[in-house]
Amino acid sequence: MKKGILALVTLAFALAVIAPVFAEDTPQEKAETKAPLKKEIVQFKYLRTQSLLSFINSYLSHEGRVVPGPTDRIAVISDYPENVEKVLQAIRQIDVKPADLQFTVQLVLGSDAEEKGADSVANDPVIKELRNLLKYKSYSLLDTSMVRAMDNTEAEVRMGDKGDFAFWVMPKVVKDEKSSLIQMFVRLRQFHEDPRVAVGVVEPAKGNSTVTDLIGTTLNIKPGEKTVVGVSKLDGGGKGLILIISGKIIE
Repeated sequence: MKKGILALVTLAFALAVIAPVFAEDTPQEKAETKAPLKKEIVQFKYLRTQSLLSFINSYLSHEGRVVPGPTDRIAVISDYPENVEKVLQAIRQIDVKPADLQFTVQLVLGSDAEEKGADSVANDPVIKELRNLLKYKSYSLLDTSMVRAMDNTEAEVRMGDKGDFAFWVMPKVVKDEKSSLIQMFVRLRQFHEDPRVAVGVVEPAKGNSTVTDLIGTTLNIKPGEKTVVGVSKLDGGGKGLILIISGKIIE
């Protein structure tokens, strides 16, 4: 009987010691329970709210919230003070002026036949190299255009005598301690106007144009470097369109 009573007393004592341990909150939980939430209105200089929602949420607790503001460059962040401060520090590091880039784009027409007025780019070092790689007998400059673009921002320009070519680029600048590199995705398209427009059967606004994707690729170039992006054969006549590009970072 005494042994039974002793066992019950021992069990009661053990439960009395263990129960508070399981019931007690961790220091972090205590801090989060007692600390009031802090609300901060953040106005971005260059970035937009929608592009940062996932980034901001990665710093917030379960109680934290980020709400888009009245404009696409304002957000309202609420969370425990230490988390809000972490978000603000992270935003200050990435909300910086994007690099400004300038590209020189050339469209060169290569032909199997000797074209009148061709070889206008005969002295171009890139064309001289292409002569050893491609079978075309003549090369002529179809158009040259300057394109400005911001880092991680797309830009487009129409080219050609009739504006029937569209060059599109989305660049990204990658820097390290020694050098910079321009990574980009480029696309070249050709627009074919409805033949009925040319003979006056229908008005331009009512004609149906078609689009052909000529070149679409990703590439890396060094600032100041000139390179051939790609070559696309044109319909009929043994001709090809050569896309050449060079780029630089404007400080």
